[in-house]
Amino acid sequence: MRLLRIASAAELLSLAALLTNLFTVHAKVITTFGGPLHGISYVAVIAAASLAPSTGLRGTMWRAFVPGIGGLLALRNLRAEGIRHGNV
Repeated sequence: MRLLRIASAAELLSLAALLTNLFTVHAKVITTFGGPLHGISYVAVIAAASLAPSTGLRGTMWRAFVPGIGGLLALRNLRAEGIRHGNV
């Protein structure tokens, strides 16, 4: 769960930085470092969601594939199922 939290935060922040850069200054250094960071964090979110203890949670893995907010959606689904089953 910790890896999923960290990776989803990095994915969201890197996407926000890339989009802000796209619509404002177009700084090449932000694109150069932000693009690979976003890609790696996106793959890390998918990997972390697949390793999460989510037996029987069909939607968790597929939510992780949504770019930008997929990790947050997967975390929300894991928390909701944990509360439903008393595994907070």
